[in-house]
This record gives sequence, C-alpha cells and structure tokens, in this order.
Amino acid sequence: MMFDCLAFGEVMLRFDPGDTRIATAETFKVWEGGGEYNVVRGLSHCFGKRTAVVTALVENEIGRLIKNRISAGGVNTDLIQWLPYDGIGESCRNGIYFLEKGFGLRPAVGASDRGHSAISQLQPGQIDWEHIFGKCGVRWFHTGGIMAGLSRSSAAVVLEAMQAARSHGTIVSYDLNYRPSLWQRFGGKDKAKEVNQMLLPHVDVLFGIEELERSPEGLETELFRQAILKTAETHPQLKTIASTMRVVKSANVNDWSGLLWHEGDFHQGVRFENLEIYDRVGAGDAFAAGIIHGRLENLPLQKTIDYGVVHGALAMTTPGDNSMFSLPELDRLLATKDAGVLR
Repeated sequence: MMFDCLAFGEVMLRFDPGDTRIATAETFKVWEGGGEYNVVRGLSHCFGKRTAVVTALVENEIGRLIKNRISAGGVNTDLIQWLPYDGIGESCRNGIYFLEKGFGLRPAVGASDRGHSAISQLQPGQIDWEHIFGKCGVRWFHTGGIMAGLSRSSAAVVLEAMQAARSHGTIVSYDLNYRPSLWQRFGGKDKAKEVNQMLLPHVDVLFGIEELERSPEGLETELFRQAILKTAETHPQLKTIASTMRVVKSANVNDWSGLLWHEGDFHQGVRFENLEIYDRVGAGDAFAAGIIHGRLENLPLQKTIDYGVVHGALAMTTPGDNSMFSLPELDRLLATKDAGVLR
C-alpha cells in the first residue's frame, strides 16, 4: 500500500485577521485548510501516517502556494488535478475563505469565496480511481459532506470514488460536516440529507450524527447514544460511528468530549469541561484523525476515542485549521491533564 490514508476534498487558503475582525483587518495570516484535507494533515503531522490528498487546483501562483503549504504539512501532492488558468479566474479558480475566531459573546464568523473553484468543476470519469486504489493502494479513504456539496456534480464524483475504494478493500469514512452556506443553493438541509442517504450505504466509518432531537445542555452521553443508535439502525453496514460532543458556553469556552460506537459497543472519551479555546476550526477534523489512527493501528477502542478527543482539544489551542502537535504530546496530556510549563 502506498498510502495509509487518502482524502478527497477542496483545499483552500484561509485568511486569518488574528485578534481583530474581518471587516476592519489590515493584515491577514494565511493558512491552508479544508475539512477532508485537515484529517490527513493531522494523520501525517501528528501520527506519522503516509497520506495524500486528491483535490483540484488552478495552475497559477495561488494554486502553487496551496500546493506548497500541503507539501509542508507532509501530505503527498502527486494526485492533485491541475486545471489551466484563464487569466482572471472566470472558468475556474482556487477557493479562499476568511475566518475570525470570535471571543466571549462574539461567535466565530466565516466568509467563503469559493464559487466555481477548480474542484467543484470535476465530473465523474475525470479521476482515475482505479489507478489510485488498484495500483497505488490505499488503506483508508476519507471524504465528507463538504466535498459532496461543492456543486451539482460533486456528490456523483464522491460516489464514484467510494465505489472504487470499496471494490479494492479500502476502508471508507465520511464526515457529515453540514455547511448551510454550501447547501442553500441546492435545497438546504433536506438536499444534504438526500445526498447522504445516497452515499452512506458505501461508508464503513461515519463521523458525526445528522441531528439530535434537542441540543444538549451538558455532555449528556445518553442523547448522543440514542442518536448514534438510530443512525446505526438505519445504516446497518456501518461498522463505526464517532461523534464529537461539544457544549458551547462562549466562543472561547466549551465543554468537549467524544463518543465512539463500534459494532454495538460504546466508548466515552476523556472529558474536558470549561476548555479554553484559541481557534475552534479543525477540531472535528483532528478528532477524526485520532480515530482513524487508532483503527489503522488496531488500538483498544478506549485509547482510540481518547486520542480523537485529546487531538481535537489540543488543535483548538493553536491558530489555523491544522494540528501542530506530536503523538508524545497527546500521550502526556492523556496521562497527566497537566498544562504546566515544560522546560
């Protein structure tokens, strides 16, 4: 196998205004990010896995910047699809988005500029999935609802990839990752659910649950258990379902944990109450990376969910979408829960 995990999704440039607001910013820090890509970035950087991303970029300076950022994160870029640049980005372009972190009563706010992006133009038959899964070899394939919602053709390309992966024995995971800004053009949440129902029969591992009957007031495990059991009953082929458990007290204080269901057994992750947050974006992706690492290494299920929760918690303490942590740092936090200075 050439890759431990392969992701399929859009990779954008994120413009971060720091401690100020988007509308009043004078400078921005630039990061790369994307819901599916963030998972393999965490698997590579923190867990030492061999990863790659299938995405599409326009061949210009912005596309090369994104590609260089991906490479710097240890993710293989050989499978990027390059589209020609028309000079102004009218036919296709590289996606960007702006995100301010929020603080206290002020929530995080994002503004995407990703219409007609290169990857949204992909059609079934344009990517040689047989070569990727049959010749290169992939242990685990990860994609999600963000990729499926990019355009009217995106879900069909996702389905094509899932079917090819499963035909070669590759584990397929899918993160629901509902984004109202993507789906409002196509019918909103109802359309997203319709697409999910088409894709989920081809999924082995699911991240997230579509909805709870009511929002939890605390880390009430039973609410999450019932929602997961309902999903497992509806989709009996699922082997594993994992969900973060988050209660937002303010933009920078959350309760945080996670729940893992595997073939009928539940495992509750370590709990962090009143967790102080620097930047919440990418926590769920870091959580997924921890779960995938645990399953690839056949770790005990309790260790697996704990890795997911701790990786997600630490990812919220640094700026940007992606993990900046090592596996020994996760092990130390799990063992001590100590934030004392190290020197």
